[in-house]
Amino acid sequence: MDPVWDHLFRILNYVSQGGIVMYPLLGISFVMWILIIDRTFFFRRLYRKNITRKKAAEFIIKGIYPDPDSYTGITSSLVRTFLLRRKKNKKIDPYIMDEVVIEIVSSLDKHLKLIEVLASIAPLLGLLGTVIGMIKTFDVISYFGTGNAKAMAAGISEALITTQTGLMIAIPGLYMSNFLNRRAEELKRRVASVGMFLRRYV
Repeated sequence: MDPVWDHLFRILNYVSQGGIVMYPLLGISFVMWILIIDRTFFFRRLYRKNITRKKAAEFIIKGIYPDPDSYTGITSSLVRTFLLRRKKNKKIDPYIMDEVVIEIVSSLDKHLKLIEVLASIAPLLGLLGTVIGMIKTFDVISYFGTGNAKAMAAGISEALITTQTGLMIAIPGLYMSNFLNRRAEELKRRVASVGMFLRRYV
């Protein structure tokens, strides 16, 4: 058999042995990793091709928009958004700067709580699969006693596979959730600090 098809057959067999709980587990894993990848690239873009505070102040004083191709970092994003909204009023513009900072800070939290929730749900679904598998095992024992080892093994296998899958999803998911939260907090501190610095130049 072709190694690719053999590998695919093993995966499908593994999923079928885990029972019905495997499908929501795989769905959770898929959504969680899509969100993790999205946030990872989003934060990576905000860290790269940034501008210094002094350069940001120059852009604001001159009213020049940072080139979006040359500067993709969070500071340049703050400057561009502010310049789009500024009223050129010394009394109003500082409040517009604060509003832009709050908006950017809020955007950094997007999907992070959902990633954490999905990672936390996975082991609970795994535990549900464990309970279902053990109930099937006890049903077999109640009908056939301990003589039907093959039927008992199916229930125990389902219990163990769902537990394993739930943990395999949860452990890297929680690690990535903590990693992304740390990145978000660092970016929040940076944008808040830059916003306070730029207030004097608006």
